[in-house]
Amino acid sequence: MTPEPNRSPLRRALILAALMIAGESVFLLPFVLARVFRPTFLDVFGITNLELGTAFSAYGVVAMVAYFAGGPLADRYSARRLMTVALASTAAAGALLAGVPSPATMNVLWAWWGMTSILLFWAALLRATREWGGDDAQGRAYGLLDGGRGLLAAVIASLSVVVFSIVLPGDAETATLAERAQAFRAVIWVFTGMTALAGVLVWLVVPDNDPAAAREGHRKRSVGGMAAAARMPTVWLHAVIVVCAYSGYKASDDFSLLARDVLGYDDVQASSIGTLSFWVRAASAVGAGYLADRIDPTRVILLGFGLLTGGSLLIASGWLPPSVPWMMIMTIVATSVGIYALRGVYFALLAEGGVPLAFTGSAIGLVSFVGFTPDVFMGPLMGVLLDGSPGALGHRHVFLAVAGFGLVGAAATVAFRRLAPEPAATHPTRSDSTGSRREARRAGR
Repeated sequence: MTPEPNRSPLRRALILAALMIAGESVFLLPFVLARVFRPTFLDVFGITNLELGTAFSAYGVVAMVAYFAGGPLADRYSARRLMTVALASTAAAGALLAGVPSPATMNVLWAWWGMTSILLFWAALLRATREWGGDDAQGRAYGLLDGGRGLLAAVIASLSVVVFSIVLPGDAETATLAERAQAFRAVIWVFTGMTALAGVLVWLVVPDNDPAAAREGHRKRSVGGMAAAARMPTVWLHAVIVVCAYSGYKASDDFSLLARDVLGYDDVQASSIGTLSFWVRAASAVGAGYLADRIDPTRVILLGFGLLTGGSLLIASGWLPPSVPWMMIMTIVATSVGIYALRGVYFALLAEGGVPLAFTGSAIGLVSFVGFTPDVFMGPLMGVLLDGSPGALGHRHVFLAVAGFGLVGAAATVAFRRLAPEPAATHPTRSDSTGSRREARRAGR
């Protein structure tokens, strides 16, 4: 593996910080903007929820193909160059969004972002993170990446509201549509500028590693990275693990509605419950990453699925009395810890599964293509369950389904653990201490 750990601590910290900033900045315009300012977005652009959803669908369709195709690009071209181009291209479309385009143009913009943020960026980001982690810090690398992205997203969301309120003249309730549009365009320009600056940061800080150097030692093993990844059973099990974990993440969108329907909270209180889950992300992902490096990532994955499944079953049981809200809130927090622990380390399985560094991008593309399909089916599934059984019963059905995904994910993790090669087979240069860890792992199988 590339000798990233040999860099100075300061240099390594700067590289990881650049990856964190870039990893969240590329999604500011496609997702964070509408998530934080959805009512203002709809009013200023004069569109319906369906029209905004259609734009998101355009992103999703392009992204599904881009996940699959982006992997080989990450194995062929430098992550630094791919991410810089992706961030610059994403920011360029932000300038068009500030002009408040028509719904048809919005569809084109979101489709464009599906290409820039996924085809050019996603696999390159994860490959650069794997290179940063080296042989012995894969869990820490991915945990810090997702935790840092989560903390950055929370801070940016809060600061963007401040910017909006400063630019908006007078009170928000009495402001005219034109005044709100002016303030909202200022937020769009701030997000666009941050995305562009992230591209500059990546170019200046992230090393320009040549993937061809990693491919050289594996030419005889495969005629193509994607074909090589597809022949590995651990890659397909990895994809199943991500499907189940990501389904739990998508279900976290229901927490605020659950608080309103079951606990009787008003909209502001319910939103605070959704925000609580959002802030859990940073601590859970970072903690899971460090834990994964002390034990095996698969053990942390099993712990995450245990929390996800247990919390979901408790919500689905209906045993939590609405008259004691702290019990439901603590269950939501515990379930969120499981969700974000899984998100923090599930890509650390690349190394444990024996995927050669040369095929990292291809394996990421294949795993992501399958693993992020909940973007397609979880929304409709939750809608059917919630609308078919209004009130508390619908939420119980949603989390019963999530518990099912958790059980399947845990089973896939056990199978992955049994099929994964011993660390020495993948990293023959590791120290004797790693060999001792390998013996402990074999004993725990």
